[in-house]
Amino acid sequence: MHLHALLLDLDDTLIPDESASEAAFRAACAPVADRYGLDPAAVAHSAGACARRLWHASDHIDYCQSIGISSWEGLWADFTGDAPELQRLPAWAPAYRREAWTHALARHGVHDPEYAVVLADRFRHERRQRNALFPDAAQLLPELSQRLPLALVTNGAPDLQHFKIDASGVRPYFQSIVVSGELGIGKPHPAPMQRALQQLNCQPAHAAMVGNNLTSDIAGAQNTGVHAIWLNRDGSRTPGNAHPDIIIPSLSELPDLIL
Repeated sequence: MHLHALLLDLDDTLIPDESASEAAFRAACAPVADRYGLDPAAVAHSAGACARRLWHASDHIDYCQSIGISSWEGLWADFTGDAPELQRLPAWAPAYRREAWTHALARHGVHDPEYAVVLADRFRHERRQRNALFPDAAQLLPELSQRLPLALVTNGAPDLQHFKIDASGVRPYFQSIVVSGELGIGKPHPAPMQRALQQLNCQPAHAAMVGNNLTSDIAGAQNTGVHAIWLNRDGSRTPGNAHPDIIIPSLSELPDLIL
């Protein structure tokens, strides 16, 4: 495959996101064992479930889904940015975080709203500590960036995504960085990848998108007309309605495919 540019996803492609969030939930909940005799893992699970329920019941869900913000990201985002829809979230988020943790404790028979705020703050702190690159990404990005123009195309809230980009150290490798929350629409809409291609001065047929998510990354690539490379780290079966051009289990396979 002869390419003029490569587009890459961020969350769960270059850096762990879901597993990092799960680890942050567990770390945040560790003190509930001594304080209330509760199982931290059970409270962590409840916190994630309560957050999802409140997230999907929110008046902001349509906008958040359109730019690809998850319920657990809502628990630690500041939601800074210029978009009018984004500017409505900072006033809403503190109550969302407080209620999620209050309901989680209540599922285990604890009614302590003040401590729920403590747990909410602990989660935000713990999640900000977890933004390390996957080993294959850390090894590969220096080589790729010397061989091809790279674009990072990521869904999410601008403050979170830029924090992850800087905390993981990937910014210097990319000539283009497109964050859905700054554009107003996320993958699989073609606009984010089209913006990256414009910035790299590359035609769709000469580019490929690498990502872990079949809906946003692979469908988004195909909506844009670029080659779709699915990073399938855990060996999941390909759903019948998804047809990536190439499937790889690790980013380490990219050089043999594209260079």
